[in-house]
Amino acid sequence: MTYRRQHPVLFLCHSDNEIVSEVSKMEWEVRLAKWLTRSLPPSLMLGVQVGVIEISEGTNIDTVESFVRTYAGVFWIAIVSQSRLSDDAVRYLLKNYFYDFHTSPPDFTRLQYMLGHALGMARLCNTDQPVVALCDSSEMILGQSQSMHILKQQLQKLSRCQLPVLITGESGTGKELVARKLHGASECGEGPFIPVNCGALPAQLVQSELFGHEKGAFTGATQRKIGKIEAAHNGSLFLDEIGDLPLEEQVNLLRFLQEKTIERVGSNQSIHLNVRIIAATHVNLEAAVQDGRFREDLYFRLNVIRLKIPPLRQRGDDILLLARKFLQQQQQDHGRLSFSEQAEIAMLQHRWPGNVRELMNRVQRATVMTTGRYIQAVDLEIESGPPSTDGECLKAIREVAEREALARALDESHGKVSSVAKQLNISRATLYRLLDKHSLL
Repeated sequence: MTYRRQHPVLFLCHSDNEIVSEVSKMEWEVRLAKWLTRSLPPSLMLGVQVGVIEISEGTNIDTVESFVRTYAGVFWIAIVSQSRLSDDAVRYLLKNYFYDFHTSPPDFTRLQYMLGHALGMARLCNTDQPVVALCDSSEMILGQSQSMHILKQQLQKLSRCQLPVLITGESGTGKELVARKLHGASECGEGPFIPVNCGALPAQLVQSELFGHEKGAFTGATQRKIGKIEAAHNGSLFLDEIGDLPLEEQVNLLRFLQEKTIERVGSNQSIHLNVRIIAATHVNLEAAVQDGRFREDLYFRLNVIRLKIPPLRQRGDDILLLARKFLQQQQQDHGRLSFSEQAEIAMLQHRWPGNVRELMNRVQRATVMTTGRYIQAVDLEIESGPPSTDGECLKAIREVAEREALARALDESHGKVSSVAKQLNISRATLYRLLDKHSLL
């Protein structure tokens, strides 16, 4: 295999030029930096996906950690002296920030394979993959909060019936995702799922879009068209933003719900259809009925079973669960990123007016804008403010503070468990339980 010019490797090696010489013979394009600095010349880092850092007796571990955090997109391999492997701080550094390590003096054949494997992983993680959309039907409904637990139980019960369902919730909470899951788990799950945004339908074409038309039914109708309702036969029709449907079309929809038949525009023939109706709205339909903007009889037809999706600000530590999921989806493009403790606290305190959609957009933007391994609150364009008063969010903030205290104690004691337990005034057993709870082991 030849990696020269196409796949350079950065070496930070100050004591053994033989290593650099031998790796150069392996036909890697070696770029040498003798000192660790957080601002290497851009020309030196251009195209670098794999790097090697020598960790010897005189190497400052804090400097190494700061450096690899800055260049977190690179897959780092350490060449470590045997004596330093007994240092807890070195072991912690290798476990958390390096792809692999090799004890010195190196076996160059083994090192070559190690570099090749690291490059292979870098290629996998840096290929351009499409971002998974919020409402991708293959995605799970993530959430461990009480409100989401109740929602999942309701979805499980609804899989056994075909009754109309009305999904309510603010914009961006994932109403279409819930509708797709409801469809997929139902008896009609093998049939089509047809989404319709009622607010986006042209006023003059609403009836044609929903019910279809015959050839010649109106000017421009050059051929028969199957409407959305007919296309959903033996499946589900998802009517998003049902509150925006014009009043005259509400009458036609009501007739279909009552009779289970439609007539295409320009035809007198009734077509019997088997379609489950799932509607969604972010507006208050009860108020719309009172104001005369929504038919009361249609409201009762749709509101047989109601699912309410909670806003993100009321879902507590689900915020972090979702943020980490969206970050994981971005890892193919931006390496091994994670959120700083300050960013997590800021996310828990933010009100999220755009809900899950806003969270996904902010995480995607932050993966591009961040300059280190840890995404900061400023990368998310979120300002830390007064803590939320929501009960679940307060609990989650306590969890983040607990994790932050553990992480800080680990850093200060270089990973020595006995020192951490003493510093936090807790037993070793309690410490190990907390480390496991926060995935810090």
